[in-house]
Amino acid sequence: MKLPFRFPKKLWLVLLAPIFLIYYPIGMVVVHSIHDEQTIDITPYVKDGGSEAVATAIALVEREVGGHFTPNDPFFYPGSALVRMPAFQRGVIASAARFAIELQDQLGRNRGSSGIDPDVQKAAGLLNYSPNVWMWDFSVSYFPTASSEKQYSEGAKSLLRYNERVAKGEASFERRADNLLQTLDRIASDLGSASASIDNQIQTRSLWAFGASADLFYNTKGRMYGNYMILKSLEKDFAPVIAERQIGTIWNNMLQSLQEGMSGGHFLVINASTKDSIFANHLASQGFYLVRARGQMREITDILTK
Repeated sequence: MKLPFRFPKKLWLVLLAPIFLIYYPIGMVVVHSIHDEQTIDITPYVKDGGSEAVATAIALVEREVGGHFTPNDPFFYPGSALVRMPAFQRGVIASAARFAIELQDQLGRNRGSSGIDPDVQKAAGLLNYSPNVWMWDFSVSYFPTASSEKQYSEGAKSLLRYNERVAKGEASFERRADNLLQTLDRIASDLGSASASIDNQIQTRSLWAFGASADLFYNTKGRMYGNYMILKSLEKDFAPVIAERQIGTIWNNMLQSLQEGMSGGHFLVINASTKDSIFANHLASQGFYLVRARGQMREITDILTK
């Protein structure tokens, strides 16, 4: 059925303009929040005998998914237009997922020969779920599916059950030097991958690739932040090993490098030439501290092998 009148195209523009000029900009400002504070309350997630690093990983996940988790926002949410916050949140979750794998492979097992703890195994699978799933994932099914934040929250609950059993002596959290060595080695490899991504972005992208550069910068910032928080708690879990091997000074230097690399932020992340530009290169600056932290991790692992 045809309308008895023509709807002017210009009127469509008038009606849609508020969406783009008011809804999205104001919504983006309201939603945007990057939690990079260097303290986090872990008291609900740890008891005497439990692991502070596990509690920290739980607290990080619960904080990100308990607020507004933006990486999976659909197009009609203003958060879908954000770049920095979603990238940061993906990085934080990735660091917690990396740690869960270390719990599964090393820290949560006796000498690596015992069975995998079921709660840790479940957590590792859930935390490695895609961060982009809202209520539907049409690449898998046309029916509703579990959202990213739902999976991550269940993963955090699995880690909490595990940590409660560690506190009761019913599950293992092996505070041995070889486990610390393996964990640091895996985290260093993960940071090495991030360093390679930064190098590739610098070499192949121009100054004006603000969106792609910002996404990488804040994703790396989230990874460095999550690793910083977890490693700061691991220092307490492994205090006897760190004291015995006399690596306290190097450990603090490593944390400081991560801290420098994750600190601050930029409205526009500039990826200028590192050779002949008058502009800064924020990725190169971040990459310097990332590589330095990785080198210090390797220095610690070298000491732990002796």
